[in-house]
Amino acid sequence: MAFGNLVRSGDFKGEKHVPVIELPATMEPGTPFQVTVSVGKEIPHPNTTEHFIAWIDLFFRPASGGFPFHVGHFDFRAHGESAKGPNQGPVYTHPAVTFSVQVDQPGTFTALSMCNIHGLWESSAELAF
Repeated sequence: MAFGNLVRSGDFKGEKHVPVIELPATMEPGTPFQVTVSVGKEIPHPNTTEHFIAWIDLFFRPASGGFPFHVGHFDFRAHGESAKGPNQGPVYTHPAVTFSVQVDQPGTFTALSMCNIHGLWESSAELAF
């Protein structure tokens, strides 16, 4: 069994598990810019003790080839857990992150997200200058 067979994808407008990568319309090589990666942009994903997005990873593969670079790993650890019971806790993290990155050439960003019930999901976004 190949690892790739375990990863699912789809259109984020019709599937709540697909990570969405948002890039600026324009950017300059070597200049930092903001990237937002989220799950549930169009259709909210549940964020409960029983059903949640555990993490999102982001990778960048230069158009010139080679292996992908692991840009970041973002954990979402609070889902309403409490000694009082499920969904009774005081804090819930939502699967969205915005951060700064810089690249010096075009390429492809790929995001992976992990749903504790429905497994791995991916999407990609092209970066052009």
